[in-house]
Amino acid sequence: MDNRYVIIMAGGVGSRFWPLSRKERPKQFLDILGTGETLLQMTYRRFRSTCKKENILVVTSADHKDLVLSQLEIDPSNVLAEPFRRNTAPCLAYGTFTIMNKNPEAVIVVTPADHLIIKEDKFSNVISSAFDFAEKNQALLTLGIRPDRPETGYGYIQADTRKPVAGHDNLLKVKTFTEKPDIELAGKFLESGDFYWNSGIFIWNTKAITEAFEKYLPEIYSAFEEGKEFYGTPRETKFIATTYAECRSISIDYGIMEKADNVFVMCTDIGWSDLGTWSSLYEHARLDKRGNAMVSGKIFSYESRGNIFNISGGKVAVVQGLKDYIIVDSEDVLLIVKKDEEQLIKKYVEDIREATGEKYQ
Repeated sequence: MDNRYVIIMAGGVGSRFWPLSRKERPKQFLDILGTGETLLQMTYRRFRSTCKKENILVVTSADHKDLVLSQLEIDPSNVLAEPFRRNTAPCLAYGTFTIMNKNPEAVIVVTPADHLIIKEDKFSNVISSAFDFAEKNQALLTLGIRPDRPETGYGYIQADTRKPVAGHDNLLKVKTFTEKPDIELAGKFLESGDFYWNSGIFIWNTKAITEAFEKYLPEIYSAFEEGKEFYGTPRETKFIATTYAECRSISIDYGIMEKADNVFVMCTDIGWSDLGTWSSLYEHARLDKRGNAMVSGKIFSYESRGNIFNISGGKVAVVQGLKDYIIVDSEDVLLIVKKDEEQLIKKYVEDIREATGEKYQ
C-alpha cells in the first residue's frame, strides 16, 4: 500500500444544490444525505481501507483549505490549495507532481469529493483490483457504471465488449467517450449493452499519466514540471499562483481521456451516483408513505406527493397540496421549484446575483 495514493478533487461549487450549497460552503462540505457525515468525509473514509491516510491528498480552493482541515484528520501538507478554478486537468497535474515528488513509483486513484457509493465493500475490492492493474500496465483506467436507465445527466463510455482483457473481470478497452446525450440517444446506449456511465473515477501510475499530459496537454505538463523543485517547499505557493494564473481551464476528460489510445474501463455496479442535482438526491433519500423525501427538518405534509423537503433547523414547515416540488429553506433563502424544471435553478441564481450581488451565492 506504500505506493498507493488517492487524489480527492474537492474544488467544485455545487451550484445545482443551491441554496444549501453556497460559495463559502459548497456541497462536498455538507451532510447532504443526513447521515452525520459530509460528502467529503464519506469519500475520505471510503479510501482508508485501500490506502494509507498519509497517502490521501485533497485538492481544493484556497478559500476552503481550512474547511477541509476542520472536517478531516489530515496533514495540512496533504491539502493542496488552488488559487483559481481551472477545471480538472490542472488540478490533477498539481496533485500528480506533488505525489511524484514524494514517490515516483506511485499509483494514483482520482476521485470527486461529492459522489455517493452505496456498496462500499464492493467498491474497496474494485479499487484494489484497479490498483493491481494500473501498477503493472501503462494504461489510463476509469470506472464505468452499468446503466439501469436512459440517463441524460451523465457522460457515457463505449467499451469494446468483444475483447475483454485476459485475467481481469469486467475490464475492457474503451472505444469512445460521449458527453451527456439526449433521451433518445441515451435509450439507444442502454439497449446496446456497450455503454457505461462515466463515474469520473480514474486510476493510473505516474508514468502513464505524465506521459499523457506531455503528449496531449504539453503546456500544462511543462508548466507544472518546471516547478518540480518547489513542491513541498515554501516556494510552492508562489509558484502555483503564477502557474494557475497562466494555465487554461480544461477537463481531464476532454484534454486527455477522449484522445488517448490506452484507455480502459472497469465495468462495475457499486451503487454509484454523482449526486449532481436535487432529483438525484431524491433517489437515495428516505421517503414517507406518499413518496416525499424528508432530507432535513420538521415537515408536516398534507396531500403532497413526490416532493423533496430540506428545512433548516429550528423551523417547522407545513405543506399542503404540492406534487413533485423541491422545497429548500436555508435560513436566508427559500427555494420552491418544480423537480422537472430544476435545471432553471442556475438561471434563478444568476438573476439573484444580478439584482443583489454576491450575498446569496
